This record gives sequence, structure tokens and C-alpha cells, in this order.
Amino acid sequence: MTLPTTTWARLISKKRFESADKKYTSDESVRGEFQRDYDRIVFSSAFRRLQNKTQVMPMPESDFVHTRLTHSLEASVVGRSLGRIVGKSILERNPQLTIEKHIQEADFGDIVAAACLAHDIGNPPFGHSGEDAISAYFESEAAQPFMQNLTEAQRKDLQSFEGNAAGFRVLTYTYPEHCNLSGGLSLTYTTLATFTKYPKESLPVIKQTKNTSEKKYGFFQTEKDWFNTIATELGLLRKGDGETVFYHRHPLAFLVEAADDICYRIIDFEDGLKLGLVPHEKGIALLKQILNDDPNRVSTIKFYDWREEIGYLRARIIGKLIDECSAVFLSNEDALLAGTFDTPLINLLDCKPVLDEIKMLSIENIYRNKPVLEIEAAGFEVLAGLLDACMKAVFLPESKRHRKLSDLIPTHYINLPDGVTDYERIIHITDFVTSLTDQAAINLFRKIKGIELPRMY
Repeated sequence: MTLPTTTWARLISKKRFESADKKYTSDESVRGEFQRDYDRIVFSSAFRRLQNKTQVMPMPESDFVHTRLTHSLEASVVGRSLGRIVGKSILERNPQLTIEKHIQEADFGDIVAAACLAHDIGNPPFGHSGEDAISAYFESEAAQPFMQNLTEAQRKDLQSFEGNAAGFRVLTYTYPEHCNLSGGLSLTYTTLATFTKYPKESLPVIKQTKNTSEKKYGFFQTEKDWFNTIATELGLLRKGDGETVFYHRHPLAFLVEAADDICYRIIDFEDGLKLGLVPHEKGIALLKQILNDDPNRVSTIKFYDWREEIGYLRARIIGKLIDECSAVFLSNEDALLAGTFDTPLINLLDCKPVLDEIKMLSIENIYRNKPVLEIEAAGFEVLAGLLDACMKAVFLPESKRHRKLSDLIPTHYINLPDGVTDYERIIHITDFVTSLTDQAAINLFRKIKGIELPRMY
């Protein structure tokens, strides 16, 4: 039996996620549609807020440590290289893409770079612990009175809150108070599909799955029809029983995952070394193992500062991993198009044992460092407190106290058209809380709890 497959001609589309009456007449030889996607993300307020969201150390005092913003920029650079290497090979085998659709090698790079740039755009304050904090609140007794009218899938969205789904919403949703044109940033269908590493809704939960694309979900119930439209347009292969929105990944999403994996494995580790959380001698030895240089190789470079040596090793390693991940992708191209490949590219590299050792060291010495854990624990209190206050402001407006709180929430999150459901109101509240930077969340929590009062001028 022949397996269903998709084609690059379907998968690479310049169709834009917006109303059909909006047309562009710009010269694509100067600025292509996928580069336009990248630029729109850069200039979005949601992207700018990543400068004060946790990557390694929450609210770092050092200006060296990466934030979500610098991590996203670096991932986009790696993603661009991955996309161009892969795109060059794909176009050589599929020349009709250039002839009929005017797709260039640079387009593949721009698609992956744009998706990488946005890959953390929906993350709440305090990183992944922020996702856990939001989930824990909606599982708590305090939230239950507001969730009585929700479906099982809607409840699952909230009780297993996912930054990837929040990111898809940032990119595709327009608040009614802002504009009558739907579509969020109006990105191309291909960039949105490449962004979506988990092309499924929150249910069903697939326990102990070996497929990387099934471990989380990629959109809320509010956006599942939008994703279904994108998947149908691009010819993504369906999974499941047909009753749920559940697809195989767009192949280029594997490059986004690889770029993220490369950056957080190597660059987060570099941060830990330079902060003194991991002995630099041990770190340098591990980094050299990844390079696996010829023992007879003689280097003329002498380093007088170990920090500079780490930077040099990091640059060489990233180049090596880009080449190797690209090769894995291209050797599995047919399986990717048929939907029979579903594992992170980095897992198939020869240096995976060393990368795993680096990951474990990072977890033990960096991500579980005491100040990190203390701030993450405080983040649970902050986000739960903010969510509870906002929920009461929206659902119990008759209280004078709650009316005061509602005045602190930007109106586009709470002034919604008649007929919206309780679920939609709750999603708008989570939009507000997840949009906050780490410091803004703490400041607002202090003020509404009376811990800190604003200065009056």
C-alpha cells in the first residue's frame, strides 16, 4: 500500500493569513513575502517584550546572560542557515518550485528564521515554570467557579497551559478593539505551519509517545479552526480519527526545533560556564568532545582567557551541528514528506551522548540553581495571584474591589463583543497575564496586594 505524502509545491505557499481583499504589489526581488514575515515579527510588541522574559536566569543582573529575546534572535540565525542549506538541496531536486512559484534558496532560510524568531513569543513570565503556574491555578479550587461552562477540551487548554499555543494565538489573533481585519500579524500560511511544532489540539493526550510532535499541543480551541484552514491549504497529513484537529508536522518545523535545541544546549551552557555555575575546565572538555577534532590537528590559536576559548568553541560547534542536522533532514526527506519521521534531528547526531551530558549538567547546575528555583517558586504565587484577581474582576464585576482591579487591565482584554463564551473571556485574561514581562508581573502583583504602592507625583 502506498503511503500518503505531501509535496513541497503544496508546503511552500506565499498565501497570507488575512482577508482576501488585501493585496501586495511590492517587488519580491527586493523583499520577499517570507522576509516580510520576519520583519513583522521583529516589529511586534510581543517580540519586544521578550527582552525581559526568562531564558536561563530570571531577571538577571548580568548584562551577559541571555533573555528570551537574545535566545530567539540567535535561534533565528541558526534557523536561517539550516533553512538555506536544506532549501538549496530541495530546489536542485525540485526546479519547478523556482520556475512556477519563484521560490528561492533564501525563502527557505527566511521561513525557518521567522518561525524561530517567534518560537517563544507566547511564553508567559518566568519561562516554563510560568506555564506550570498557570496550569496549577486552573486546576485549583479557586478557578473552578469560573470554569463550570467549559467543555473538556477547553478545560484541558487551561489546565495544561502551553506557551506554544499562546504563541500561535499572538501571531493569528486580532483583538476586536484594535482592528476589524482578522489575522493577527497576517503571516504566510507556511511560516505559521513551520512555527507550529505541535500541530494538534490539547486532546487527546498521547501518553508516553515517542513522536516529538505529539508531546504537547500547538493551539487553543479558539484557534483550532484557523490551524485546520492552514493545514488543509498546505496539504499537511492528518492524524487521528478525523474528529480532532491533529496533523503531522510541516517538515520545516523540524529545523525550527533543531535551531532551538542547538542554541539552548550550547548557549545556555555557555551562560552557565561564564556565571561560574559549572566549572569551566569541565565545560571546555565537554565542548571539545563535540568537535571530536583530529588528534593530530595543530591549532595556532592561543587563548589567554578561558571565556574567549568558550566563545570560539561555541562558534565552531554551532557550525558543525548546523551541517549535521541539515544532513539528517535531507537524508530523511522522503520520510518527512510521508509523515513517517517524527524525532528531533539532534537525537540522530553522533555527538548526542555528549549533548545529553551537557543537558544534564545544565539542568542540575543552571536550571535548578537555588536563586532560579526561588524566583520560579515566587512566580507561582505571582501568576496565581494575578490570574485570580483578573478572573474576579471579569466574572464578579459587582464588587467595588473587583471593579477597581478591572481598571488596571487594558480594555482590549476585557471589553469583548456580546455573546462571547466564558472560555473566550478566560483566554483573554490569560492573554493579558502571559503578555507581561517578568518584572511587570511582579510589579503589578505587589501593587494589587498592597505590598508596594505607586509613587504619586
